[in-house]
Amino acid sequence: QVQLVESGGGLVKPGGSLRLSCASSGFTVNYYAIGWFRQAPGKEREGVSCISTGDGTTYYADSVKGRFTISRDNAKNTVYLQMNSLKSEDTAVYYCATDEVSWRSPSRLCGMTTVTRWGQGTQVTVSS
Repeated sequence: QVQLVESGGGLVKPGGSLRLSCASSGFTVNYYAIGWFRQAPGKEREGVSCISTGDGTTYYADSVKGRFTISRDNAKNTVYLQMNSLKSEDTAVYYCATDEVSWRSPSRLCGMTTVTRWGQGTQVTVSS
């Protein structure tokens, strides 16, 4: 069974950094495109960053370009989201997810319409 488990969230001051981890079971992370999504209070869930299989093509939402980096460690079966220069507006529950399709483009996955598996989420709070 495909499962995704996020970790690494917490409280950080503006300008600080966090690294989120998404550990997978039931499949290898290089087999499906995987993405990070977030949902802030009172707002809709949105795609933050996604990574393809194979060459690891990436997609980033405009709001996080230049600050966040997605990466994949196949040996650890884990996908990471390095978040730097955090802002208060980055406060949200962060989820990793996949649509269990090996050839999915990261931009399409980040559009969320095809997602089939979600992790339980990890809270990120950016506050002084």
